[in-house]
Amino acid sequence: MATAYERRHGAHSRLHQFALAHLFHPSSDVYTCPLAMTDGAAATLLRSGNRTLIERAVPRLTSRDPASFWTSGQWMTESAGGSDVGLGSTEARLEDGVWRLYGRKWFTSAATSQMALTLARPRGNPGGGKGLALFYVETRRADGAPNGFTVNRLKDKLGTRKLPTAELELDGMEAVPVGALADGVRAMAPMLGVTRTWNAVSAASLLRRGLMLAWDYAGRRFAFGAPLERQPLHRDTLEGLEAEAQAAFQLAFHAAEWLGLVECAGADEALHRLITPLAKLTSARQAVAGCSELLECFGGAGYVEDTGLPALLRDAQVLSIWEGTTNVLALEAMKALRGCGFGALRGHVEGLLAGGAEPLAWTVRAALARAEAWWAGAEEAGARRFALTLGRALALALLARQARWAQEREGDPAPGAAARRFAAHGVDLTGA
Repeated sequence: MATAYERRHGAHSRLHQFALAHLFHPSSDVYTCPLAMTDGAAATLLRSGNRTLIERAVPRLTSRDPASFWTSGQWMTESAGGSDVGLGSTEARLEDGVWRLYGRKWFTSAATSQMALTLARPRGNPGGGKGLALFYVETRRADGAPNGFTVNRLKDKLGTRKLPTAELELDGMEAVPVGALADGVRAMAPMLGVTRTWNAVSAASLLRRGLMLAWDYAGRRFAFGAPLERQPLHRDTLEGLEAEAQAAFQLAFHAAEWLGLVECAGADEALHRLITPLAKLTSARQAVAGCSELLECFGGAGYVEDTGLPALLRDAQVLSIWEGTTNVLALEAMKALRGCGFGALRGHVEGLLAGGAEPLAWTVRAALARAEAWWAGAEEAGARRFALTLGRALALALLARQARWAQEREGDPAPGAAARRFAAHGVDLTGA
């Protein structure tokens, strides 16, 4: 956490932070989940301008001292409202000058955190997202007792099994409004910008770990008289996965770069609001599909729990659900595109393609042209294919830029081969 907020590298501090997260995530039993929410809470509080809460919590959320470091939860999901948080029914009541929360949070990751940011509806407010307010809560009172909440149960999940995800009952939990007593969803937007970037980096990281294991196994496992890495079909499979993994990495770290540029250098926030959901939804789909394929690369061992491999797939599956499903983020990408305009995206991509290999640039431009034509008569039913096309076109532009750099600076043709392989997998999905 401290790496991002000390800003020793200015706008590039986010790249430093997420490089560390990329290395850490696959070995962390998804401890990156509470770290992501901690990071998002710090960013949200700083954006709020609430000096009391900033001084109270941010030094703890960004501390390098384990004795004083806090993690934060993000309590949004309720039985009626998951992605549609406006359906939330947790009520905030002002009682003797203290705000208290009453309701049930159905899915709260990192239930052991010292604090959380949560949404609740002040009594008397209208329904929908605008009637919700953002509240700050500390999970324990000064004497260590729970602050007006009960853990009903821990969730029995497909994956992320070592992460304590709980169903909580709030019964008079003391809370402090972060800002205004309305528009809480908008107030929480900075958190989602951060956590979705963590999600994208975690997806790229998990895919890379699986590939590293698969390449290593391919060099050790003999079948039909030769190691798997010398079997043309097996090698072709791994090289295809390598192309997707490199694309996911480029997308995730492009989002990380833009987060730092927005925070420190005044970059175009409207374009950042488009890049982040595209990176998240695209990399998450790549991680789920890729980890499934990677398990197959191990044969029966990939299906056996004591190899540790099935956890890769189970933990990858949540990445397309957390912080907004693919469909929800596709709609958010369309909303963001209305804000920045298709010309801004096209100009950004052209900047990445400048001086690049023409066949790759043609593929990117053709995909964007098809997407822009679809956009002119956009209908919600095609939003998923549209968003994935934009995500994959952006990924290919980034791969082309990397290929050019690697060839010119290092004489390395491998990134170019990965870019061509990724392009061959398909970029334009608008008509799929």
